[in-house]
Amino acid sequence: MCTVVLAGFGVVLPAPAASAATVDTNASYVLVNRNSGKALDVAGSATYEGARVTQSTRDDRASQQWQFVDSGGGNYRIKSKHSAKILTFPSTADRAGLVQNTDAGRAGQQFRLADSAGGDVRLLNRASGKAVDVLGSSTADGARVVQLPDTGGANQRWQLVKLAADTTPPTAPANPRTTNLTCATVTFSWSASSDDTGVAYYDIFHDGQLMTSVPGTALSAELTVAPGATWGLYVNARDAAGNVSQASPTVTIAVPQCQADTEPPSTPTGVTATASGTTVTVRWSPATDNVGVTGYEVLRDGTVAGSTSGSATTSFTDSGLAANTRYQYQVRARDAQANRSAPSSPVAVTTGASCATAVCSVTRVTTETDLPWGLTTLPDGQVLYGRRDAFEIVRLDPATGTKTVAGRMPDVAGTDGEGGVLGLAVATDFAADPWLYVMHTSTTDNRVVRIRYTGGVLSGTPQVLLTGIPRNKYHNGGRLRFGPDGKLYIAAGDGQNGDWAQDLANLAGKVLRINRDGTIPSDNPFGTPVWSYGHRNPQGLAFDAQGRLWEQEFGNNVMDETNLIVRGGNYGWPRCEGTTGSCAEAGFVAPKRTYPVAEGSCSGIAVVRDALYIACLRGTRLYRAEISGDSLTNVQQYLTGTYGRLRTVEPSADGGLWLTTSNYGDKDSIANNSNESILKVELGR
Repeated sequence: MCTVVLAGFGVVLPAPAASAATVDTNASYVLVNRNSGKALDVAGSATYEGARVTQSTRDDRASQQWQFVDSGGGNYRIKSKHSAKILTFPSTADRAGLVQNTDAGRAGQQFRLADSAGGDVRLLNRASGKAVDVLGSSTADGARVVQLPDTGGANQRWQLVKLAADTTPPTAPANPRTTNLTCATVTFSWSASSDDTGVAYYDIFHDGQLMTSVPGTALSAELTVAPGATWGLYVNARDAAGNVSQASPTVTIAVPQCQADTEPPSTPTGVTATASGTTVTVRWSPATDNVGVTGYEVLRDGTVAGSTSGSATTSFTDSGLAANTRYQYQVRARDAQANRSAPSSPVAVTTGASCATAVCSVTRVTTETDLPWGLTTLPDGQVLYGRRDAFEIVRLDPATGTKTVAGRMPDVAGTDGEGGVLGLAVATDFAADPWLYVMHTSTTDNRVVRIRYTGGVLSGTPQVLLTGIPRNKYHNGGRLRFGPDGKLYIAAGDGQNGDWAQDLANLAGKVLRINRDGTIPSDNPFGTPVWSYGHRNPQGLAFDAQGRLWEQEFGNNVMDETNLIVRGGNYGWPRCEGTTGSCAEAGFVAPKRTYPVAEGSCSGIAVVRDALYIACLRGTRLYRAEISGDSLTNVQQYLTGTYGRLRTVEPSADGGLWLTTSNYGDKDSIANNSNESILKVELGR
């Protein structure tokens, strides 16, 4: 029998009888301490093994929500809705701290719910028989939660608040507008959203990058801007349950320069050009400028062949040239206000007889008026690609460049941003079982479907395989890839809500894995489509010769990541971006390579002959890295600035690459307002 000692009187009385309470195992609960009024919470909303469990002010966020899993015999395991881990006492000692751990079903993870006065319960650990206790009857946020002998005190009593599932997002903010634009700041305002439980926050973005968040009571924010930048500003509303609205309309701002500058940089000197096979490397000495050099343009025979960013980069590699051909190169410098120097004195060089580098030639096979986003090669060498904003699937004959519309995907919707027809994939037995797998945005979500492709056209009605992947203006992810295990892997963005990336009950911010019929593989780590989590906006998936999955992920404003995906791995977003933030937190998987966002914003990836190719948008380049064990080595850059923003890279049937550009109209969902290229790359060594 438990006892209660009345302080100061030395009187020992029996504790309240520990009769069993009942709970709904299908519901979520917030556990509110009777003494403090605070909620049981995973500290820092962590998802890692052994994270501390404390108390904090109640706001019903996912890390304060708990589900009861019946263990039999009147005991329950208490599971975090946020992390899917189980409340655990690691020992039976007094004052042992409450943590979360992977569910092992052991006694230290099981609790009996003992009725208390006022409808409260005491949580009695099966291993120790002790009660979950807020240490010292503290009322402070972050106070330790431990186990101590059961006294029935108010600090050991918990109110089980059953939550009605809030799945309704706020309405989109309306009437976005700007005032007081200067070279350094702008005031961004909007009209209030509505929500069934109230707006908790507004998240403000430019072009998919989070700038700041403000409380739900605020309807404007003072933003820091970059001189000379052209940005698209928009705002999302978010409620306490983590539901995120669709984005407001975009307001485009052209930020003025802080001072007028009409003086061009000096002309670069010391220009040299050296041929290695059909590749030429151009080098030069730095130019100067009254304000600062921001980059260089390299001219081949009088036409811009490519460009570099920053004043420190003074070399350029020009690949895929004709053999035994004389070329003439010049270099000119530019500054932040588009002043350009005179071209340097020309230097001539003659290429060798054959290709001696990784990239041997680049051919523009066709152009496109819409955005060619997803692309896949069929067994007969023909290519299928999607027109993102026109919702069409196009067949391309690589030999002739002839394009034929194979069909239009039904039930697709744009997002006034980066939604539409996204990734495409076919299985290795496509010839016998001709399904085309498509990820696309609908009016309510992102989803994966498949549709028959027979006789060169789409036929029948799509079969819906997976729904409920959150959509938004940006951060839809979208890449599809079949693995050597025959499973379909799906890159899902965080839907512009970083917290969703850590919520295992949500499909956003994940790499997903399903069977080709849409069912969940039995060996998935969480019994759901989730394969890995903690991702921001993954858009590249590729398998290497060892069957390992590589993933490419957009950073916010610091670092892009190349990751080697492991089953059940947590890649850290939103608490870790690349190697910045709380990346040392236990359980996070570190990236294999990072790139500054200014030199990256990389999307698609492909593996050919143990080399990983990475197509970059803002960086306007193709990275090549050799896969060596678990590392990426000998990283090189190709086509820098030559074709502009590169979106998709895919292996071709002959051992080369397909590349697509994304230079115009890729942030507005308007069909046929682009001028893009589909490129064929011949690879060398």
